Amino acid sequence: MQAPRPHYRMVDTAQGKRMVAVAPPRWQSYARLLRLDRPIGILLLMWPTLWALWLAARGLPPWDVLGIFVAGVVLTRSAGCVFNDYADRWLDPQVERTRQRPLATGEVSAREALILFVLLMVSAFALVWFTNRPTIYLSLVALGLAVLYPYMKRVIWFPQVVLGAAFSMGIPMAYTAVVNDIQILAVLLFLANLLWTIAYDTQYAMVDREDDLKAGARSTAILFGDLDRIAIGMLQVCTLLTLWLIGRRAELEWPYLASLGVAAALFAYQQWLIREREAKACFAAFLNNQWVGLAVFAGIVGALWLQ
Repeated sequence: MQAPRPHYRMVDTAQGKRMVAVAPPRWQSYARLLRLDRPIGILLLMWPTLWALWLAARGLPPWDVLGIFVAGVVLTRSAGCVFNDYADRWLDPQVERTRQRPLATGEVSAREALILFVLLMVSAFALVWFTNRPTIYLSLVALGLAVLYPYMKRVIWFPQVVLGAAFSMGIPMAYTAVVNDIQILAVLLFLANLLWTIAYDTQYAMVDREDDLKAGARSTAILFGDLDRIAIGMLQVCTLLTLWLIGRRAELEWPYLASLGVAAALFAYQQWLIREREAKACFAAFLNNQWVGLAVFAGIVGALWLQ
C-alpha cells in the first residue's frame, strides 16, 4: 500500500517563506480508515448477498429489502475495516503494506476508531430493525464474527475461516428477510462463499506472508506454505462444484452455467498470476475476485429471467 500523499503549506520561517509538509485533512484519514478508497471489500461482501437476495426472491427482491442490504453491506464492511485496524494496531506498523494506515501512523486515535465503529454498527443495526426478528438475531451473530475475526490472527492458523463465515452471514440474513426461512439453497450458498472467501483471502495473505511471519501473525498462507497454490486451487474447485449444485437445485439454466465457466476461467487466470508468489501479482489475483462475484450474479439474474 502506498503512503498517503503528503500535503504542503507555505509558512514563514527564520529563513523566509517555505513549503512544509502537514498532516492530511481529517476527512481523508477517516476515508482511508473506512477503506472508501479501496471498495474491493464492499464488492466481495456485496456479490454473495445479492446472489442470495435474487435466489430467495426468485428474481428482483423487494426494493426496500434490497436498499437495506446494500446500505448494510457498505456500513458493516466499513465498520469491519475500522475494528480490524483497531485490533491490528500492534501488527500494521510491522507490515509494509499496512504501515501507512491511519491508526498505524497515529492520524486517527484508537478512541476515535472505536467511536466510529460503534456509530457505524448502530446505523447498520437500525437498518436491520426494519426487517424481521430472525434477521435481527442473525445480524448479532454477524457482529460477533466481525469482532472475533481480527483476534483470530493471534490464535489460530486459519483466521480466514472466521472471515469467510463473517462475509457469508449476509446470505442467511437475505433469506430470512425475504422468505423468513433459511432454505437449503442458503446453506449451500453459505458454504460456497465460505470456500471462495478462504481462497481469495489466502491470496491476500500471501502478499504479507513474510511480514506476518516476523510479526507473529497467523494465516492460511503461512499454514499452507509451499502448498498454497494447490490449496487455493482445491478451494476454487470446491467453490465451483458447490455453485453447480446450487444451480441444479434451483433449476438455473444456461446463463448460470455460462457464468460458472467464466468464474472457472477467472480462477485459472488467478492461478497464473500467483505462480511466482510475487506480492503484487498475488494482490492482483485477490482483486480479480470481484469479477468472479459479478459473473455469478449475472448468471443468476439471467437464468431467473428466463424462468
